[in-house]
Amino acid sequence: MIAPSPATRGGKQGLMGTIQRILVATDFSDLADTVVDQAIDLAKQLGASLILVHSYEIPIYGFPDGVLVAPADVASRIGAAAQSELDAIARSHADRGVAITTVLRMGPAWDEINSVAAEQLADLIVVGTHGRRGLSRALLGSTAERVIRTAVRPVYVVHAAKAGA
Repeated sequence: MIAPSPATRGGKQGLMGTIQRILVATDFSDLADTVVDQAIDLAKQLGASLILVHSYEIPIYGFPDGVLVAPADVASRIGAAAQSELDAIARSHADRGVAITTVLRMGPAWDEINSVAAEQLADLIVVGTHGRRGLSRALLGSTAERVIRTAVRPVYVVHAAKAGA
């Protein structure tokens, strides 16, 4: 269950509180497509808008004798490709009756998701999780878990197994 949002702006009231802006994080995976679909359905039911967020990090490789950082042109291409993908997702859902804005950030995903949520006054954060366990979770970490642990807003989590992804 999601705790009521502390926001007091207009919009639909009820068990979920007042929700006008829903932030949904995407990593462009199949699961993320399902998460975006569910977030749009929820936004439509609540009369809310959607903020679609993607965050990326520039590859950095450590070696015993130094560090290799991607050149500026590689970083620029990564950002341009990510923005293009975000825009394509927004365009593909333009006919669903929900206003969608996109935000692209560079940095750790969990941190950027929370930052954008604060800046955009999001009432709800929607993330997906693959539900990894064991070594893969230890190596890859869990963006969803970090968002849940650090968010000051309600977080709705879509689990891959339940989403059919």
